[in-house]
Amino acid sequence: MSGHNKWSTIKRKKEKTDAARGRIFTRLIKEISIAARNGGGDEFSNPRLRTAVQAAKGANMPAANIERAIKRGTGELPGVVYEEIVYEGYGPGGAALYIEVLTDNKNRTVAEIRHLLGKHGGSLGENGSVAWMFSKKGSIVLPAAGISEEKLLEATLEAGVDDIQQENDTYTLTCQPGDLESVKRALESQEIAYESAEVTMEPSNTVKLEGKNAESMLKLMDALEEHDDLQNLYSNFDIDDSLIEEIG
Repeated sequence: MSGHNKWSTIKRKKEKTDAARGRIFTRLIKEISIAARNGGGDEFSNPRLRTAVQAAKGANMPAANIERAIKRGTGELPGVVYEEIVYEGYGPGGAALYIEVLTDNKNRTVAEIRHLLGKHGGSLGENGSVAWMFSKKGSIVLPAAGISEEKLLEATLEAGVDDIQQENDTYTLTCQPGDLESVKRALESQEIAYESAEVTMEPSNTVKLEGKNAESMLKLMDALEEHDDLQNLYSNFDIDDSLIEEIG
């Protein structure tokens, strides 16, 4: 890959230490509901729903919560109607931001997102202003312990894996979105456990941030992550790991 979604790596580390479970559950419930609304409540015929349910189970969400979220999406139970919206903009130092939200009040949400961006040295852009810098990819994360890259490649190559990268104790497998399910099945058939599997947005290039720009960018990303309507957040910034630890 020519780019790297640095924030996805930072976020994974933070989720292991932060008390963020409440926000994670809220986002998963929203995703399950809207996936069921758009594609039906059958996991086997709705890949988006199946991925969302698996993510919820991986986060130890109770089965009853998952079932209720599906029924709210299909209309079997009453619930809030959410709208999917993408905001595009820039952070400190000109790093691109691709922000996906689910909201029941888009006027409130856009005002709040604009405020957060402005507060931390960023700005909201027009539709299409940064989307061209990103491409959709399937991404699967799994522990590196006890498995070689050669074995991973052998298990997933025919299923459609495009790239395997190792960072510290973690592998990240990348594929086309349409191949995500087949790569997951290939791993499962070899009894290779993975931590997460999702469709993500990977940047085609990165913007190096240092000093105050790096510090402001991380504060902005944290502020956006804490917004109740946020579902997914992507950026093309690159910050040295040593600086991230110093700032964090």
